[in-house]
Amino acid sequence: MKILVPVKRVVDFNVKVRVKSDGTGVDIANLKMSMNPFDEIAIEEAVRLKEADGASEVVAVSCGSAACQETLRAALAIGADRGILIETDGELQPLAVAKLLKALCVKETPQLVICGKQAVDDDANQTGQMLAALMGWSQATFASKLVVGDGRATVTREIDGGLETLDINLPGVVTTDLRLNEPRYATLPNIMKAKKKPLEIVKPSDLGVDVAPRLTTLKVAEPIKRSAGVRVADVAQLVDKLKNEAKVI
Repeated sequence: MKILVPVKRVVDFNVKVRVKSDGTGVDIANLKMSMNPFDEIAIEEAVRLKEADGASEVVAVSCGSAACQETLRAALAIGADRGILIETDGELQPLAVAKLLKALCVKETPQLVICGKQAVDDDANQTGQMLAALMGWSQATFASKLVVGDGRATVTREIDGGLETLDINLPGVVTTDLRLNEPRYATLPNIMKAKKKPLEIVKPSDLGVDVAPRLTTLKVAEPIKRSAGVRVADVAQLVDKLKNEAKVI
């Protein structure tokens, strides 16, 4: 079974980002970049399936600039067998990424796509679902446990009321949640081996996909800073403030 894992290069989650002065986007100049944390979990799960003889090959794919090769090499160091970079210029929206992944799925014919539930830069949580819809495949989102065998995948996901178990046919798309696993650290020998693993570079035109944006960002602004809290003497004063100042009751 071949597993395809999309990985995204994002600003490191420990870095505090700032909005550009003109409000056109986020300033990422000279910031530390890394693999999207949810995608790390996806790569780790795919590699674990391969180590348990549940998969024959793990293919990591990234869409973006040439700098995404670094992210793919990180995925290869974790244990992916080969990487594919769909090299593009400019920002890609979730639908464009889903279309690129669809074209790649048609070419590579994986039985399972494991991707992070969302990227920490835009928090869109759309690509996996869009890919499943475009391919007409089964999907299971927010996986906290994944078991694959006999052409099926059993996915446990956390919901408000507890746990929900889904049983889907393969091929399918699974998106990962935080509790699925703890990604391993890439060892130095594996980092060196990753430099020799195959990494293919293709263009959207090679896949016959138009990645022109469908949406226009009008303005990006930082969240409004929360005002300081106040202490109240008793419940009566609290109710009065909620009613007359906050106007929530």
